[in-house]
Parts: sequence; C-alpha cells; structure tokens
Amino acid sequence: MPSRIARLADFLPYLMSITSNAVSGQIADEYRARFGLRIPEWRVITVLGHVGPLTQRDLVSATLMDKVAVNRACKVLEERGIVMRSPNDRDGRSHHLELTEEGRKVHAEVMPLTFESYERIFADITLEEREVLKTLLNRIRDGVRKVEGTI
Repeated sequence: MPSRIARLADFLPYLMSITSNAVSGQIADEYRARFGLRIPEWRVITVLGHVGPLTQRDLVSATLMDKVAVNRACKVLEERGIVMRSPNDRDGRSHHLELTEEGRKVHAEVMPLTFESYERIFADITLEEREVLKTLLNRIRDGVRKVEGTI
C-alpha cells in the first residue's frame, strides 16, 4: 500500500487537485464565516464583480463549474439580494445576471479578505515563483483545451 500512495503523491493531477482544494478551502473559511458564502457563490460574485453582467452559460464557462452548481449559486445569491436577473435582448431564453448594490458591497468587502488570505498562503513563494506558477498553470489549461479540441 505505501508504494501506491507514494505513486499517487507523485501524480501531478492529484497533487494539483488536493493543493487547489486546500487553498480554496482555506480562503473559503474566511469568507464563509464573514459572509455566509460557499465557494460556488463566491466564484459567481467574483466573476460578475470583475467582468460585469453575464448569462449563466457565460458563468459556466468563466468559472469552469457545471451548470447545476452555477444555477444553484445564482439562485442563492438572487434570494439574498446579491445578484439580479435582467432580460437578455440577444436571446429571449436566457437572462443576464449582475450584482445588485448589495452585491457590489459584498464584492468590495470580500475581495480584500480573499487577497489577504492569498498573501498569507503564498507568503513563502516569491513574486518570480508566482509568475512561473501562473505561466505553468496557463500552459496546463491550454493543454487541456487542446485535448478537448477547444483550441
């Protein structure tokens, strides 16, 4: 059994997954305690706060979450008055989702908290190493897109 665990610990997709979960979980603890947000809800708020109004389909693409998770997050945020829907003039079957005034306030408060957590987690990684990591992660995502045939 130990040799199987050692091989798993060397498997980069597994290592990336557990690291991502650890980082996301640590940051999520901060905004969950203060704002009552779960990770999918935070992702929707973050994307809408940075990009502006989007359809749910656009949010699925931007967050890489499945349709059900995006739908649930949007529903919760809408019930809380953080997100509102407006008609999509280009497509009568969909709506644009955007932050309400309350949503913009939450976004303005949650982002500094998120960046503080990020800085604590990445404190031992230099700015140069962070840039290398970003470059490598982007190349990995490009590799996934190539395999999917989306680029």
